[in-house]
Amino acid sequence: MSEKDKPLISARGLSKKYGEFMAIKDLNISVNKGEVFGLLGPNGAGKTTFILMLLGLTEPTSGSCRVFDYNPVKNPIEVKRVCGYLPERFGFYENMSAEENLRYIARLNELTGEKAASLIDEALSDVGLIKDKNQKVSKFSRGMKQRLGIANAFFKKPQLVILDEPTQGIDPLGIEEILKLFKRLNREDDTTILLSSHSMQQVQEICTGVGIISKGQLRKKGSIKVLESEGLSFTIEVEAGGLNEKIINSLKEIQGVKNVGRKGSKELVINSTADVRSIVSEKIVKNGASLTRMSLREQFLLEVYRKYSEE
Repeated sequence: MSEKDKPLISARGLSKKYGEFMAIKDLNISVNKGEVFGLLGPNGAGKTTFILMLLGLTEPTSGSCRVFDYNPVKNPIEVKRVCGYLPERFGFYENMSAEENLRYIARLNELTGEKAASLIDEALSDVGLIKDKNQKVSKFSRGMKQRLGIANAFFKKPQLVILDEPTQGIDPLGIEEILKLFKRLNREDDTTILLSSHSMQQVQEICTGVGIISKGQLRKKGSIKVLESEGLSFTIEVEAGGLNEKIINSLKEIQGVKNVGRKGSKELVINSTADVRSIVSEKIVKNGASLTRMSLREQFLLEVYRKYSEE
Protein backbone atom coordinates (compact mmCIF):
# COMPACT_ATOMS: atom_id res chain seq x y z
CA MET A 1 0.00 0.00 0.00
CA SER A 2 1.42 3.39 -1.01
CA GLU A 3 1.76 6.25 1.48
CA LYS A 4 -0.97 8.11 -0.41
CA ASP A 5 -3.41 5.23 0.03
CA LYS A 6 -2.58 4.49 3.67
CA PRO A 7 -5.51 5.48 5.92
CA LEU A 8 -4.82 8.36 8.28
CA ILE A 9 -8.03 7.51 10.11
CA SER A 10 -9.45 4.04 10.60
CA ALA A 11 -12.19 2.59 12.79
CA ARG A 12 -13.09 -1.06 13.24
CA GLY A 13 -16.22 -2.23 15.01
CA LEU A 14 -16.34 1.10 16.83
CA SER A 15 -19.25 1.55 19.24
CA LYS A 16 -20.13 4.05 21.95
CA LYS A 17 -22.94 3.62 24.44
CA TYR A 18 -24.21 6.20 26.93
CA GLY A 19 -26.35 4.27 29.40
CA GLU A 20 -28.96 2.56 27.24
CA PHE A 21 -28.39 4.91 24.30
CA MET A 22 -26.17 3.63 21.48
CA ALA A 23 -24.57 6.74 19.95
CA ILE A 24 -22.27 4.81 17.59
CA LYS A 25 -22.85 1.20 16.56
CA ASP A 26 -20.27 -1.09 14.94
CA LEU A 27 -18.70 1.65 12.79
CA ASN A 28 -16.13 0.64 10.17
CA ILE A 29 -14.64 3.55 8.26
CA SER A 30 -11.33 4.85 6.90
CA VAL A 31 -10.04 8.14 5.52
CA ASN A 32 -6.95 8.22 3.29
CA LYS A 33 -4.19 10.78 3.07
CA GLY A 34 -5.09 13.76 0.88
CA GLU A 35 -8.86 13.25 1.07
CA VAL A 36 -11.51 15.81 1.88
CA PHE A 37 -13.95 13.43 3.52
CA GLY A 38 -17.45 14.47 4.55
CA LEU A 39 -19.40 12.90 7.39
CA LEU A 40 -22.98 13.62 6.43
CA GLY A 41 -25.94 13.15 8.71
CA PRO A 42 -28.63 14.92 10.73
CA ASN A 43 -28.08 16.35 14.18
CA GLY A 44 -27.79 13.51 16.66
CA ALA A 45 -26.59 11.00 14.05
CA GLY A 46 -23.35 10.28 15.95
CA LYS A 47 -20.90 12.39 13.94
CA THR A 48 -19.58 14.38 16.92
CA THR A 49 -19.30 11.27 19.10
CA PHE A 50 -17.15 9.63 16.43
CA ILE A 51 -14.90 12.70 16.28
CA LEU A 52 -14.50 12.79 20.07
CA MET A 53 -13.33 9.16 20.01
CA LEU A 54 -10.82 9.95 17.26
CA LEU A 55 -9.30 12.69 19.42
CA GLY A 56 -9.22 10.65 22.62
CA LEU A 57 -11.81 12.90 24.27
CA THR A 58 -14.13 9.97 24.98
CA GLU A 59 -13.42 6.25 25.03
CA PRO A 60 -15.13 3.63 22.87
CA THR A 61 -17.43 1.12 24.53
CA SER A 62 -16.10 -1.47 22.09
CA GLY A 63 -14.03 -1.65 18.92
CA SER A 64 -11.05 0.53 18.12
CA CYS A 65 -9.89 3.51 16.07
CA ARG A 66 -6.50 4.84 15.01
CA VAL A 67 -5.25 8.23 13.85
CA PHE A 68 -1.80 8.29 12.18
CA ASP A 69 -1.45 4.78 13.60
CA TYR A 70 -1.88 6.19 17.14
CA ASN A 71 -4.44 4.75 19.51
CA PRO A 72 -6.35 7.82 20.75
CA VAL A 73 -7.12 6.14 24.08
CA LYS A 74 -3.47 5.42 24.82
CA ASN A 75 -1.86 8.29 22.91
CA PRO A 76 -4.26 11.28 23.07
CA ILE A 77 -1.47 13.88 23.27
CA GLU A 78 0.28 12.53 20.16
CA VAL A 79 -3.01 12.60 18.25
CA LYS A 80 -3.67 16.21 19.22
CA ARG A 81 -0.17 17.23 18.15
CA VAL A 82 -0.65 16.05 14.59
CA CYS A 83 -4.27 17.18 14.19
CA GLY A 84 -6.04 20.49 13.94
CA TYR A 85 -9.54 20.49 15.40
CA LEU A 86 -12.58 22.74 15.21
CA PRO A 87 -15.28 21.56 17.64
CA GLU A 88 -18.95 22.26 17.06
CA ARG A 89 -18.91 24.41 20.20
CA PHE A 90 -15.71 26.14 21.22
CA GLY A 91 -14.55 28.97 23.44
CA PHE A 92 -11.80 31.57 23.44
CA TYR A 93 -10.57 33.92 26.12
CA GLU A 94 -12.96 36.81 25.59
CA ASN A 95 -10.72 39.43 27.25
CA MET A 96 -7.84 38.60 24.90
CA SER A 97 -7.41 39.58 21.24
CA ALA A 98 -7.61 37.11 18.37
CA GLU A 99 -3.82 37.17 18.04
CA GLU A 100 -3.29 36.69 21.79
CA ASN A 101 -5.61 33.68 21.80
CA LEU A 102 -3.70 32.04 18.96
CA ARG A 103 -0.32 32.92 20.53
CA TYR A 104 -1.41 31.17 23.72
CA ILE A 105 -2.46 28.07 21.76
CA ALA A 106 0.82 28.27 19.79
CA ARG A 107 2.81 28.10 23.03
CA LEU A 108 0.85 25.01 24.05
CA ASN A 109 2.03 23.51 20.75
CA GLU A 110 5.62 24.61 21.45
CA LEU A 111 5.53 27.29 18.73
CA THR A 112 7.07 30.62 19.69
CA GLY A 113 8.80 33.71 18.31
CA GLU A 114 8.78 34.79 14.67
CA LYS A 115 7.68 31.39 13.41
CA ALA A 116 4.54 31.49 15.54
CA ALA A 117 3.84 35.11 14.58
CA SER A 118 4.15 34.30 10.87
CA LEU A 119 1.86 31.25 11.10
CA ILE A 120 -0.75 33.19 13.09
CA ASP A 121 -0.80 36.12 10.66
CA GLU A 122 -1.10 33.75 7.71
CA ALA A 123 -4.02 31.90 9.30
CA LEU A 124 -5.84 35.10 10.29
CA SER A 125 -5.36 36.45 6.78
CA ASP A 126 -6.75 33.22 5.28
CA VAL A 127 -9.99 33.54 7.26
CA GLY A 128 -10.35 37.31 6.75
CA LEU A 129 -9.48 38.41 10.29
CA ILE A 130 -6.03 39.96 9.86
CA LYS A 131 -7.43 43.51 10.28
CA ASP A 132 -9.16 42.44 13.50
CA LYS A 133 -6.27 40.55 15.06
CA ASN A 134 -5.80 43.08 17.88
CA GLN A 135 -9.51 43.30 18.69
CA LYS A 136 -10.79 41.54 21.78
CA VAL A 137 -12.76 38.39 21.05
CA SER A 138 -15.62 39.68 23.22
CA LYS A 139 -16.31 42.18 20.42
CA PHE A 140 -16.47 39.48 17.75
CA SER A 141 -19.71 38.36 16.10
CA ARG A 142 -20.66 34.66 16.04
CA GLY A 143 -19.34 34.38 12.49
CA MET A 144 -16.03 36.06 13.39
CA LYS A 145 -15.53 33.64 16.27
CA GLN A 146 -16.21 30.76 13.89
CA ARG A 147 -13.53 32.13 11.52
CA LEU A 148 -11.12 32.37 14.44
CA GLY A 149 -11.87 28.74 15.28
CA ILE A 150 -11.01 27.76 11.71
CA ALA A 151 -7.76 29.75 11.91
CA ASN A 152 -6.95 27.91 15.14
CA ALA A 153 -7.51 24.54 13.45
CA PHE A 154 -5.17 25.30 10.55
CA PHE A 155 -2.49 27.68 11.80
CA LYS A 156 0.05 25.06 12.93
CA LYS A 157 -0.05 23.43 9.46
CA PRO A 158 -1.32 20.01 10.61
CA GLN A 159 -1.44 17.08 8.21
CA LEU A 160 -4.98 16.29 9.33
CA VAL A 161 -7.75 18.75 10.23
CA ILE A 162 -11.05 17.63 11.78
CA LEU A 163 -13.90 20.13 11.41
CA ASP A 164 -17.25 19.75 13.16
CA GLU A 165 -19.91 21.92 11.45
CA PRO A 166 -17.27 24.48 10.38
CA THR A 167 -19.46 27.08 8.66
CA GLN A 168 -22.23 27.59 11.23
CA GLY A 169 -22.82 31.25 11.96
CA ILE A 170 -21.02 32.44 8.82
CA ASP A 171 -22.89 34.42 6.16
CA PRO A 172 -23.39 32.89 2.66
CA LEU A 173 -20.55 34.85 1.00
CA GLY A 174 -18.28 33.97 3.91
CA ILE A 175 -19.16 30.29 3.55
CA GLU A 176 -18.11 30.42 -0.10
CA GLU A 177 -14.75 31.92 0.90
CA ILE A 178 -14.19 29.35 3.65
CA LEU A 179 -14.99 26.40 1.37
CA LYS A 180 -12.52 27.76 -1.20
CA LEU A 181 -9.93 27.99 1.60
CA PHE A 182 -10.48 24.34 2.53
CA LYS A 183 -10.03 23.26 -1.09
CA ARG A 184 -6.87 25.36 -1.47
CA LEU A 185 -5.24 24.09 1.72
CA ASN A 186 -6.07 20.52 0.72
CA ARG A 187 -4.55 21.07 -2.72
CA GLU A 188 -1.50 23.20 -1.86
CA ASP A 189 -0.54 21.83 1.57
CA ASP A 190 -1.83 18.28 1.01
CA THR A 191 -3.91 18.69 4.17
CA THR A 192 -6.31 15.83 4.80
CA ILE A 193 -9.68 17.12 5.99
CA LEU A 194 -12.45 15.29 7.84
CA LEU A 195 -15.53 17.49 7.73
CA SER A 196 -18.69 16.78 9.70
CA SER A 197 -21.80 18.51 8.41
CA HIS A 198 -25.53 18.24 7.83
CA SER A 199 -25.25 20.55 4.80
CA MET A 200 -25.43 18.36 1.69
CA GLN A 201 -24.59 21.27 -0.59
CA GLN A 202 -21.29 21.99 1.17
CA VAL A 203 -20.30 18.32 1.33
CA GLN A 204 -21.09 17.89 -2.35
CA GLU A 205 -19.10 21.00 -3.26
CA ILE A 206 -15.75 20.23 -1.62
CA CYS A 207 -15.59 16.57 -0.56
CA THR A 208 -13.94 13.79 -2.53
CA GLY A 209 -15.52 11.11 -0.35
CA VAL A 210 -18.66 10.88 1.77
CA GLY A 211 -19.86 8.74 4.66
CA ILE A 212 -23.59 8.89 5.41
CA ILE A 213 -24.31 8.33 9.11
CA SER A 214 -27.74 7.84 10.62
CA LYS A 215 -28.64 6.66 14.13
CA GLY A 216 -25.01 5.88 14.90
CA GLN A 217 -24.45 3.62 11.92
CA LEU A 218 -22.58 4.10 8.66
CA ARG A 219 -25.26 3.68 6.00
CA LYS A 220 -23.13 4.33 2.92
CA LYS A 221 -19.55 5.27 2.10
CA GLY A 222 -18.00 6.13 -1.24
CA SER A 223 -16.54 8.75 -3.52
CA ILE A 224 -18.76 11.49 -4.87
CA LYS A 225 -18.52 9.88 -8.32
CA VAL A 226 -19.65 6.50 -7.00
CA LEU A 227 -22.59 8.05 -5.19
CA GLU A 228 -23.51 10.00 -8.31
CA SER A 229 -24.03 6.75 -10.17
CA GLU A 230 -26.58 5.64 -7.57
CA GLY A 231 -28.94 8.57 -7.51
CA LEU A 232 -27.94 11.40 -9.79
CA SER A 233 -30.81 13.74 -10.54
CA PHE A 234 -30.81 17.05 -12.39
CA THR A 235 -33.36 19.82 -12.33
CA ILE A 236 -33.07 22.17 -15.31
CA GLU A 237 -34.99 25.43 -15.22
CA VAL A 238 -35.69 27.05 -18.59
CA GLU A 239 -37.08 30.44 -19.54
CA ALA A 240 -37.97 31.03 -23.20
CA GLY A 241 -40.39 32.98 -25.32
CA GLY A 242 -42.67 31.17 -27.76
CA LEU A 243 -42.97 27.85 -25.90
CA ASN A 244 -45.66 25.52 -27.22
CA GLU A 245 -46.81 21.91 -26.89
CA LYS A 246 -44.67 20.79 -29.84
CA ILE A 247 -41.52 21.98 -28.08
CA ILE A 248 -42.56 20.43 -24.76
CA ASN A 249 -43.27 17.07 -26.42
CA SER A 250 -39.88 17.14 -28.17
CA LEU A 251 -38.16 17.75 -24.82
CA LYS A 252 -39.98 14.79 -23.26
CA GLU A 253 -38.46 12.55 -25.95
CA ILE A 254 -34.87 13.36 -24.88
CA GLN A 255 -33.13 10.34 -23.38
CA GLY A 256 -32.86 10.71 -19.60
CA VAL A 257 -35.70 13.22 -19.25
CA LYS A 258 -38.22 12.02 -16.67
CA ASN A 259 -40.59 14.95 -16.58
CA VAL A 260 -41.23 18.36 -18.17
CA GLY A 261 -43.37 20.73 -16.13
CA ARG A 262 -44.66 24.13 -17.10
CA LYS A 263 -44.53 27.25 -14.90
CA GLY A 264 -46.47 30.00 -16.61
CA SER A 265 -46.17 30.81 -20.30
CA LYS A 266 -42.37 31.21 -20.45
CA GLU A 267 -40.90 28.79 -17.89
CA LEU A 268 -40.25 25.04 -17.84
CA VAL A 269 -38.83 22.72 -15.17
CA ILE A 270 -37.16 19.60 -16.55
CA ASN A 271 -36.21 16.62 -14.36
CA SER A 272 -33.63 14.27 -15.85
CA THR A 273 -30.99 11.67 -15.02
CA ALA A 274 -28.33 13.51 -17.03
CA ASP A 275 -27.21 17.04 -17.83
CA VAL A 276 -29.15 17.53 -21.10
CA ARG A 277 -28.94 21.31 -21.31
CA SER A 278 -27.21 21.34 -24.70
CA ILE A 279 -29.92 19.14 -26.27
CA VAL A 280 -32.69 21.14 -24.60
CA SER A 281 -31.35 24.47 -25.90
CA GLU A 282 -30.91 23.03 -29.40
CA LYS A 283 -34.51 21.76 -29.56
CA ILE A 284 -35.94 25.02 -28.21
CA VAL A 285 -34.08 27.19 -30.73
CA LYS A 286 -34.71 24.85 -33.69
CA ASN A 287 -38.44 24.96 -32.98
CA GLY A 288 -38.54 28.74 -33.16
CA ALA A 289 -38.55 29.73 -29.48
CA SER A 290 -36.15 32.30 -27.99
CA LEU A 291 -34.12 30.95 -25.07
CA THR A 292 -33.43 33.64 -22.44
CA ARG A 293 -32.30 31.67 -19.36
CA MET A 294 -31.27 28.18 -18.28
CA SER A 295 -30.03 26.98 -14.87
CA LEU A 296 -29.05 23.63 -13.41
CA ARG A 297 -29.45 22.06 -9.98
CA GLU A 298 -27.84 18.72 -9.08
CA GLN A 299 -29.70 16.84 -6.38
CA PHE A 300 -28.09 13.42 -6.27
CA LEU A 301 -26.68 13.64 -2.75
CA LEU A 302 -30.09 14.50 -1.31
CA GLU A 303 -31.60 11.43 -2.95
CA VAL A 304 -28.76 9.13 -1.85
CA TYR A 305 -28.93 10.53 1.67
CA ARG A 306 -32.70 10.07 1.84
CA LYS A 307 -32.41 6.52 0.55
CA TYR A 308 -29.82 5.33 3.06
CA SER A 309 -31.01 7.31 6.08
CA GLU A 310 -34.51 5.86 5.71
CA GLU A 311 -33.36 2.24 5.44
